[in-house]
Amino acid sequence: MKVVAFNGSPRKDGNTGFALNTVGEELKKAGIEFTVIHVGNKTIRGCAACGGCVTNQNERCVIANDEVNDWIQKMKEADGILLGAPVHYAGIPGTMKSFLDRAFFAATVNGPMMRNKVGAAVVAVRRSGGVATFDSLNHYLMYAEMIMPTSNYWNVTHGLQPGEAIKDEEGSQIMRVLGKNMAWLLKVLAAGKDHVEPVLPEAKILTNFVRD
Repeated sequence: MKVVAFNGSPRKDGNTGFALNTVGEELKKAGIEFTVIHVGNKTIRGCAACGGCVTNQNERCVIANDEVNDWIQKMKEADGILLGAPVHYAGIPGTMKSFLDRAFFAATVNGPMMRNKVGAAVVAVRRSGGVATFDSLNHYLMYAEMIMPTSNYWNVTHGLQPGEAIKDEEGSQIMRVLGKNMAWLLKVLAAGKDHVEPVLPEAKILTNFVRD
């Protein structure tokens, strides 16, 4: 099994990276392959709302001048997905959000590709806005019908300068517990695949509340 993590921080080795790797160490101890892809230092434009990924049905966003389509395939190949972000104005940094908007929409309308995979999110924050950002990341996982492991608190750690999060002992424990629970859930799902019939996806119903 393998988990792919996406680091939405401009800093590869900042506190978001520390949080992701703390989770990843527990996954690796459980024999699960773990890799981190650095998103936050890239130039990624937002979704153009063109509907091309719906029409083409080729598991791709029509914007092809960045790495988003490669990352969509990495997500497809993985058993679990871990999203990590720092806090910018109590929300997800713009580059990370542009990636998530495009990747999750293309994946949802082409399959859905992420359904029943294990997904979790972690956040690094200086002071406030961590839970709001954590909630925003979880929106993608929930819309994609992913299965979410938990920890013993919300998945937020604190620190400003790179390396400061290691001083947040509770935050570090949260990430360790998340890693252990994520590894356990991945193994339980793998063990049950041959014994429990999967729930078939339903066609999406779209209801608009404005009527002619």
